[in-house]
Amino acid sequence: MFIDQVKIFARAGHGGRGCVAFRREAFVPKGGPSGGDGGRGGHVILEASHDINNLIAQFYQPRLVAKKGEHGQGKDKHGRAGKDVIVKVPCGTVVWHLPEESPETESEPKSTWEQAPGEGQALVIDIAEELEPAAVAIGQHGEIIADLTEDGQRFTLCKGGRGGKGNKHFTNSVRQAPRIAQPGEPGEEGRFLFELRLMAEVGLVGYPNAGKSTLLTALSAARPKIAPYPFTTLHPQIGVMEFPDWRRMTICDIPGLVEGASENVGLGHAFLRHVRRCAVLLILLDMAGIDGREPGEDYENILAELEHYDPGLLAKPRLVAANKMDEDVAIANLKAFRKQHPDLEVLELMAALDEGVETLKERLRAESPRA
Repeated sequence: MFIDQVKIFARAGHGGRGCVAFRREAFVPKGGPSGGDGGRGGHVILEASHDINNLIAQFYQPRLVAKKGEHGQGKDKHGRAGKDVIVKVPCGTVVWHLPEESPETESEPKSTWEQAPGEGQALVIDIAEELEPAAVAIGQHGEIIADLTEDGQRFTLCKGGRGGKGNKHFTNSVRQAPRIAQPGEPGEEGRFLFELRLMAEVGLVGYPNAGKSTLLTALSAARPKIAPYPFTTLHPQIGVMEFPDWRRMTICDIPGLVEGASENVGLGHAFLRHVRRCAVLLILLDMAGIDGREPGEDYENILAELEHYDPGLLAKPRLVAANKMDEDVAIANLKAFRKQHPDLEVLELMAALDEGVETLKERLRAESPRA
């Protein structure tokens, strides 16, 4: 199971309370205060790891609670600090801080009933345009507080509370036997959203049934499910392309986009979020038009959806590949497509027959800014 978005409740440990105690030894009846300090509460820490590729561990453990600090003791014994909770997450994890649940904040997006001509009433959901894509998906406002991209990078999600001071800290020239001590401070807590945006050098984008999974199989050792119907791929697939000089490049097969994906139609935002991390975009077109679509319209719609979701995506280097060139109609469609876009370089492919794959690999390497 592939999980790329999960809600989390996290709470750091409370600090231990300080101790009220006095030295009582032989021949020292009034030895003065000796209460120790309470220990610090444990932190909740996130650590990025390249050995993990999804958030399934957090899906099954949505509560992250650290240990409390131990209380102080007599004879100046300080309490032990609470053990930190270190949670490993995949590289590319974005952490959103969610508002506290209340009758006002947990309400669903406003909806209104509108009259649809000839169809009675239709429910229209009104979602504020200023919401970020991930916030729209959960129906709440959120704030990004961390973006973990490097292996080993750490972020303290919730800090543990400080331990209280013992009574020995409150002595002075007037009050030499204080019977007061501090309680421990509470640890931080909150509700968070972990959102995974896969990190790959090449993002493979195209309409359903364009042959993306077949191409991923030809380019790498990945073996995604391949079938002759749309939406065979339901979650992103990562493959590694290898070159004779031991250079490697990662490629991500993004599940098929549909018109309206930028408006979260289907699973639009769940797919498009993974494109943001890619250095190069490879737009794959079904030049045979097997599903009755025109390649030129597919290309324009893909660019429009990417621009509407994030205008910065069009600034990335991109290549266009014409797949299924073994079909007779593909030659005529490619000729018409090149007339529509005379300045656009189009690479011809027959992914199912492994033809044109090596040329495509070299072009991807040349376009990658990380090459």
